[in-house]
Amino acid sequence: MKAQSVVPPPRGGDLVKRHRLSTRIWHWINAVTLVVLLMSGLMIFNAHPHLYWGQYGANFDASWLDIGATRSGEGFVRIGPLRFGTTGVLGIWTDPEGVTRARAFPWWATIPSGYSLADARIWHLAFAWVLALGLLAYMLWSLINGHLRRDIHIHRREWKPAHIWHDVKQHARLRFPTGEAALKYNVLQKLSYAGVMFVLIPLMIVTGLAMSPGTDAWAPIVTEAFGGRQSARSVHFICAWLLVAFFIVHIVMVVLAGPINEVRSMITGRYRLPREKAEDA
Repeated sequence: MKAQSVVPPPRGGDLVKRHRLSTRIWHWINAVTLVVLLMSGLMIFNAHPHLYWGQYGANFDASWLDIGATRSGEGFVRIGPLRFGTTGVLGIWTDPEGVTRARAFPWWATIPSGYSLADARIWHLAFAWVLALGLLAYMLWSLINGHLRRDIHIHRREWKPAHIWHDVKQHARLRFPTGEAALKYNVLQKLSYAGVMFVLIPLMIVTGLAMSPGTDAWAPIVTEAFGGRQSARSVHFICAWLLVAFFIVHIVMVVLAGPINEVRSMITGRYRLPREKAEDA
């Protein structure tokens, strides 16, 4: 009998397969989709730059967030009792033609760049379908190929405070996994990815439905579950900026871990395992 050859485990410096095709496709579609949704959403917000809790929201109702400009021409953001001056960035700013505009978000942060609530809604609704159907397809395929069970599932030992605190300290010290360990998500990555897939994006979709008057006709409970259309709008806005925060942290970690290697792995699926310090010597 022939002895079966034993394949050695991958080591630092090896080029290995890291991301499946489904993960890579969903990643890049989501990146474009979320940018378009954010920018078109900011244009929609410009139509009424105030947020409320409850069913109703109008200019004379009590809001918890305002972005605007004073009569003296100063931009501001107010969150509850806190007020910040934002002249030139938010509330009041100058467009490329040198015209001063009194709107919440500037032209470079919105789709379209010129004020058009109707066009912004068209963009937003179209890409909302892309987000919802893309998430559904990815979740189903991830169940079939075992990605959720293998890579995202958080094991009992990973829930231990000591384990989570250890990963927090490693990240704070910029000590990233090397060798074969770099192929597995740590608990912080699992928590953040699970939070995006199972909490933030679904909440964005559901609150988007809750804000639609048409939803009242076939599922009024969706709006009622959030305590009213204005509460749903506030939750929608908060989730959007939590996704922005996730995106910023994600980009920072990619840059710190080695952008060329990280981006290549999300394009080709191939990833070069980081070497241990001893291997570099």
